[in-house]
Amino acid sequence: MFLDGYWELIKSGTWATIKLALLSVLLSFVLGLLGASAKLFGGALLRGIATIYTTIIRAVPDLVLMLLLFFSIQMGLNQITDALGWKVIQIDPFWAGVIVIGMIYGAYFTETFRGAFLSVPKGQIEAGMAYGMSPRQVFSRILFPQMMRYAIPGIGNNWLVVLKATALVSIIGLSDLVKASQDAGRATGNMFKYILIAGLIYLVLTSLSNIVLWYLERRYSAGAAKFEVD
Repeated sequence: MFLDGYWELIKSGTWATIKLALLSVLLSFVLGLLGASAKLFGGALLRGIATIYTTIIRAVPDLVLMLLLFFSIQMGLNQITDALGWKVIQIDPFWAGVIVIGMIYGAYFTETFRGAFLSVPKGQIEAGMAYGMSPRQVFSRILFPQMMRYAIPGIGNNWLVVLKATALVSIIGLSDLVKASQDAGRATGNMFKYILIAGLIYLVLTSLSNIVLWYLERRYSAGAAKFEVD
């Protein structure tokens, strides 16, 4: 029997890991754009909040942050339900993982986007405004596309880190790839085999990710090399 009958468990855990990584990186992307915009274009209050956010997140280990955020969210929810007289609501480990990983890596995306925004020549933004574009048009037609060109390498690195960081969510009860492999290893008494399988699956996922990232880098860099040569 393939993988001693634990293939479905491993497959389910792999799919949970992929979904967790995709949704987490989407949340991180949004938080990163908001954080970078706050640091570069916001007032003193927004800049201060964004700076505190990125400083704390990058200073505390991911595992510690995950436990703190998970239990603080659950405790806060318990206080609300107690005050309203409702039944206790247990946070689903999957969505807890999405929120926690998204919040953690949103800080890294913030710095990635901030550096990319600063790399766009100011003259092009001024030229867009001189042509009568609205701030929204300048952002969507000039600033964002060029920012993405500079940000793609950092985005790719952050995505790969997020993909691997999903393994941490197994500690809060999510049956991801790591937990599924551990459960299969304990049941069969062959932990090394299943952890090795998990490592190989992560290798396949990261390799496929590198292909996609290579395509995106080429797409957003289209015309850049010719422009520089000219």
